[in-house]
Amino acid sequence: MSIQKSQSSCYVNCDSPICKAECKNRIPNCNGLGAACYDPRFIGGDGVVFYFHGKSNEHFSLVSDSNLQINASFIGLRPAERRRDYTWIQGLGVLFGSHNFSVEATKETVWDDNMDHLKFSNDGKEIILPEGSLSEWNSQENYVKLERISSKNNVVISIPEVVEIAVNVVPITREDDRIHNYQIPSDDCFAHLEVQFRFFGLSPKVEGVLVRTYQPDFESPAKLGVAMPVVGGEDKYRTTSIFSTDCKYCMFSPVRAANQRHSSVVSDYGMLDCPSNLSRGNGIVCKK
Repeated sequence: MSIQKSQSSCYVNCDSPICKAECKNRIPNCNGLGAACYDPRFIGGDGVVFYFHGKSNEHFSLVSDSNLQINASFIGLRPAERRRDYTWIQGLGVLFGSHNFSVEATKETVWDDNMDHLKFSNDGKEIILPEGSLSEWNSQENYVKLERISSKNNVVISIPEVVEIAVNVVPITREDDRIHNYQIPSDDCFAHLEVQFRFFGLSPKVEGVLVRTYQPDFESPAKLGVAMPVVGGEDKYRTTSIFSTDCKYCMFSPVRAANQRHSSVVSDYGMLDCPSNLSRGNGIVCKK
């Protein structure tokens, strides 16, 4: 049984020998494991917070495994006195098996809460998802499911036994601009995505800006205790497009994944939460 009209979904989990009630967020928790929010700030599978700046109008692999590739499309700007771009995640391109799926924030001059600012595609064809809480779209053969959590701007994308992605689209507000001195122009509110991932069956050698932190022996290079622990890797994870798998460390191989699937065990790398009162950045660690 699930409670779908709230921000959490509660259900009885009998995957372990003892059935027990569990709850998970239905909208992204930017202080939870697997989160990618703000400009952009990540929380890895090891619970360590880090920033990855990337570059405006380029694409970077967040996840690259034999059966799953997720690339992020970055938007941003660079004020005259800055040495790097301010960047945000504008869209995600998901490849799995022979299929692809995308979710993007639409470009808007002025943000309007009464409008939906998300667009979707599946295997190159645009998806029209009716507005309204709990509306759904399912692909043929049910290999991907898209559902609204509220009437507009909040969705969950589910690929069974592969990944679940909670997505929220937000603008840069005037208050954000004032605090961070982004110098946002008047013709673009830089609508962008806040996302949180829940993974199933990752391989031990999985790669990507975010998901390398799920490797069993990963040691984070992020410096704890600093205001913005920045982790690099642009040269390793840059792709040529939102659906490309050509980064230096990319390992997407549907053929190899199909050969391995019969012997794999699906493990749930869930959306565990950090306390809600944690501040942004500062090298915080959210224990599993």
